[in-house]
Amino acid sequence: MAFTGKYQLESQENFEPFMKAIGLPDDLIQKGKDIKSLSEIEQNGDHFKVTVTTGTKVMVNSFTVGQEAELETLTGEKIKSTVNLVGNKLMVSLKGVESVTEFNGDTIIAVSMWLLAQHGFELSNVTAVDPNLCTFLDNDAGPHRLQEDKQAHLGISQPSLNK
Repeated sequence: MAFTGKYQLESQENFEPFMKAIGLPDDLIQKGKDIKSLSEIEQNGDHFKVTVTTGTKVMVNSFTVGQEAELETLTGEKIKSTVNLVGNKLMVSLKGVESVTEFNGDTIIAVSMWLLAQHGFELSNVTAVDPNLCTFLDNDAGPHRLQEDKQAHLGISQPSLNK
């Protein structure tokens, strides 16, 4: 399954509460909430380069599946983590944020969950109205209907943090 391509943000759910939960400042949340980001994914075997352009902000992460790499988070922090490929899904944990990016034809769906690990909690039964769940739909060829149960759709059962 090849992820290579350019993907324009089509829609997002729970953007503002999710960004607040992970610590993004209000001014950046307000600037970014209406900007349609562009994601470019370059895949060469197990090696990926992901470039996300949101307005003037460009974030580039390069990694090899199954190997630890330094990745930049949405807050700009760089964290070592391992990205895994499970079928058509890229999965990673970055400082309490579990992220699953699913390739589905000409569409990628990215679901991120913020785990309340610093308070001793993990989220369970997460629904699309939960402020700790943020869904981004990127598409390069037209509309795609999101399923209501993101957790079941992406096969997320019980996320666990990288230690």
